Amino acid sequence: MNSTPFSSLPLPPAMLSNLEQLGYRDMTEVQAQSLPLLLEGHDLIAQAKTGSGKTAAFGIGILHKLNPTLFAVQALVLCPTRELADQVSNELRRLARFADNIKVLTLCGGAPMRPQIASLEHGAHIVVGTPGRIRDHIGRNTIDLARVQTLVLDEADRMVDMGFYEEIAGIVSACPARRQTLLFSATYPDDIRKASAEFLRQPAEVKVEAQHSEAQIEQRFYEVGYEDRNAAVARLLNHFKPVSTLAFCNTKIHCRELAEELQAQGFSALALHGDLEQRERDEILVLFANQSCSVLVATDVAARGLDIQTLGAVINVDVSKDTEVHIHRVGRTGRGSEKGLALNLCALNEKKWVKLIEEYQGGPVQWYDLDEVEADYGIPLQAPMVTLCIMGGKKDKLRPGDLLGALTGDIGLTKEQVGKINVFEFQTYVALDRRVADRAFAKLSEGNIKGRNFKMRFIKLN
Repeated sequence: MNSTPFSSLPLPPAMLSNLEQLGYRDMTEVQAQSLPLLLEGHDLIAQAKTGSGKTAAFGIGILHKLNPTLFAVQALVLCPTRELADQVSNELRRLARFADNIKVLTLCGGAPMRPQIASLEHGAHIVVGTPGRIRDHIGRNTIDLARVQTLVLDEADRMVDMGFYEEIAGIVSACPARRQTLLFSATYPDDIRKASAEFLRQPAEVKVEAQHSEAQIEQRFYEVGYEDRNAAVARLLNHFKPVSTLAFCNTKIHCRELAEELQAQGFSALALHGDLEQRERDEILVLFANQSCSVLVATDVAARGLDIQTLGAVINVDVSKDTEVHIHRVGRTGRGSEKGLALNLCALNEKKWVKLIEEYQGGPVQWYDLDEVEADYGIPLQAPMVTLCIMGGKKDKLRPGDLLGALTGDIGLTKEQVGKINVFEFQTYVALDRRVADRAFAKLSEGNIKGRNFKMRFIKLN
C-alpha cells in the first residue's frame, strides 16, 4: 500500500508538528480513508479493527474544529468499557498537546460520581465515557451536551452487544441535531446498521479489511479432543513460552476452569469474565498489562475494550463461530512492527467453523500436530514482574514520579527494574522485577513515601 503522510492533510502546522513528535508520519489505512472525509464534515461509518489507528483518526477530526476558548463540551466519545475510555482519553490528550488548555474528561461507571460532577462544573472540551454513566449525568442535569459538534460511537458493535442501545439513543437525543456523528466498529452486521441508521446523516462508509499478513502473524491450528484442550494450552505455553498470552474461551465456566488449572501448574494466570466486579476487573487488567500475570483467560465480552500493546501470543481455546470475531481475536497480537503468534485449538465438531475462516481469508489454514510440540515442563512459565499494591492513591496526592523517585533513589533500583505504575483514587499498583521485589518491599516498608508511611502488600499469583 502506498504511504500517505499526515502533512498531505489541511491541518495547522502546530498539529502537524505534534503528530511528527508523537511518531505519526504516515497514515494507517483507516486514517488515510477516513480523515479527508472527516475534515470535510461528513458523518462516517468506519469498519476497522482495534489497533488500526482509529482513535487518532477521530481524535484529529475532533481537534481540527475544536475551539479551545469555548469552555463547553464540544465532542463526546462513547466507549463500551472503562478501559477503552481511559485509553482513548490518554490518546486524545497526547494529540491535543499542540494547543493550550484543552481539557479531556473521562466519565465512567465504577468511579465516584461527586468528583465527576465537580470536574464538569469546571468545564471540559471533550468528554469520553461509557453510555451508562453519561446517561446518569444527563438524568442529573450535570452535563450539558447542547454545544456538541462531534459525537463518536467507538466500538459500536460491542456497545450494542452489551445492551447499551437504549442509553446510546437517549444520549444522541440530548445532542444537537446539527452535529457530525462518527461510528467506528470492528464488525458492522445488519442489526447494527439498522440500529444506527437514525443517528447518522448521509454517512460516508469506509471499510478496512480485517486481514492479517502471514508475515506479521503466524497462525497455527491444532486438532485436539474436547476434553484435552486445557492440557493442550499448558503444553503450548511450555513450548512457546510467550511473556504475555491472551487465551479466549467461549464460556465463563471454561475461563474459570482453565485459569485454575494453569494456576495449579504454577503459571501466573487469571480469568477475566462478566461476573467480576469493576474493582476486580481493574486489578486483573493492571496485573496483565504490567506483566505480573503471564496468561489472561477471557471471554470475548470481557475482553472488549482491552488493548494490550505487546502481546506475545493469542490462544483460541475454542474456535469462535463468528469469523470476524476470530479475526478480531487474532489481531490483538502482532501490533505495530511486532511479530504475532496465534495458536488455535479445534475439536472435531468445530472444523465447520474453521472452514468459514478459510473462506473468509481466501486460503487454507495451517495445521500442525500437537504430539510434535515439545514442551519444557521443568520451570513453569512465571511472569517477569510482581505487583506491589500500596494503600494510597490520588486522594493522598500520590503520583507515579513520587514512587519512581523513592524506588530508584532511596532504594537503589534501576529504572528497568520498575515497571508500570498505576495510580487509582485510593490505591496504587507498582510492577517490580520479580528478582528484586522482596528486597524493594523490605526497604520501602522501613522508609516512607512523601514523608508518609503507607500500608502495602504484594499481589502474588504463584
